[in-house]
Amino acid sequence: MNKTVLYILYAIVIIALIYLAYTTKFFGLMKNSGTQKGKYQAVFLTNGQVYFGKVTNMGAKTVTLEDIYYLQVQQVQPQSKDQQGKLTLIKLGNELHGPEDKMTINVDQVLFWENLKDNGKVVEAIKRYQAEGPAPASTSSAQPSVEATQ
Repeated sequence: MNKTVLYILYAIVIIALIYLAYTTKFFGLMKNSGTQKGKYQAVFLTNGQVYFGKVTNMGAKTVTLEDIYYLQVQQVQPQSKDQQGKLTLIKLGNELHGPEDKMTINVDQVLFWENLKDNGKVVEAIKRYQAEGPAPASTSSAQPSVEATQ
């Protein structure tokens, strides 16, 4: 067999293996780049917004986030210099425009993300919302509050 043909066959096999490894996320060894399946993550965006949810897919260009919550500051009246606003956890999907509870984010808009502990205040507030639902005396978008400490 000609050496040139042999080198071409080797190159084809190597290219096929690289393609197969990439498309299968290196045969399952690279799983969502460190996200823990079933756990919540905090995703910090370049615009200053932070979303809490479960990263279900992390591709080269996009990150998919599901079961999404975010924080909203509610000002307490009258506000003094020492008083801070109340942080409220909002469930995505209860807004006026009615978005689905799934978000695809361009990777270049993500600063970083973190896995959240099950005993952290945000995850505890999410679990409380899932068990009790929104507060009955409030609007449909109200959620459990998360106390901010400094």
